[in-house]
Amino acid sequence: MNLPAPRDLSALTGGPAAKASNSALDSVVDLAGVRFSWTGAAPMVIDIRALRVARGERVFVRGPSGSGKSTLLSLLAGVVSPGEGSVRVLDREIAILSSAERDRFRADHIGFIFQMFNLIPYLSVVENVSLPCGFSERRRRQAVRSGESVESECVRLLEHLDMAASDVLQRPVTELSVGQQQRVAAARALIGAPELVIADEPTSSLDADRRAAFIDLLFRECAQAEAALIFVSHDASLAPLFDRNVEFAEINLACQPAGRPTHADRRLAP
Repeated sequence: MNLPAPRDLSALTGGPAAKASNSALDSVVDLAGVRFSWTGAAPMVIDIRALRVARGERVFVRGPSGSGKSTLLSLLAGVVSPGEGSVRVLDREIAILSSAERDRFRADHIGFIFQMFNLIPYLSVVENVSLPCGFSERRRRQAVRSGESVESECVRLLEHLDMAASDVLQRPVTELSVGQQQRVAAARALIGAPELVIADEPTSSLDADRRAAFIDLLFRECAQAEAALIFVSHDASLAPLFDRNVEFAEINLACQPAGRPTHADRRLAP
């Protein structure tokens, strides 16, 4: 089934990366010579010569299971550090930050939609969505600026995802379906206008109508905040909606047999 493009997105974004210049200051993500393996003796999982994502750009990343996509997202979020090379997010070198500094940076600037959702089971829907505002004063201020309060901003986001019924808002997330939990995770990632939104298979449990509503909200919120979006998915029908498509096996040399021709030495920039 073909998915319709989100409504009026061109008016919000001005087209692919229209608001981004080529300067380093407009790069939200900049990787150079990044290599990573889980242990010193283990095979290389990530070997990326260059990857850049501009402010406001929407990038669709597709690749087979086991190709290292989730590891790349962990590097961007500062969950793991590269063995070699540079991972810069918002012009900050992630690897040189302390563990506490990485936690603070991630809370302030990155919205992450996890493949397994990572919701807090004993919290309600609203409490889960508002959670980033409890860890980040920056995102709390942004949420209040967008709505009258953090809770009202939670409700606004959830309304777009058909999750704002009064009997749903205070329900523990353990009582939700898988698709509902996925939508709660999306609203949580978007609250407080983070500058980088990372989505790991975020539509896998949604039907066609709710998938369209989800993409519409995701693009609109990112456009309003001029946030970069890195969207990892196997769903090829979504790819035409994005500014740029990246085949992960083409940029990750660790996925490629020795001697295979590659485009990975091109600098992937808008």
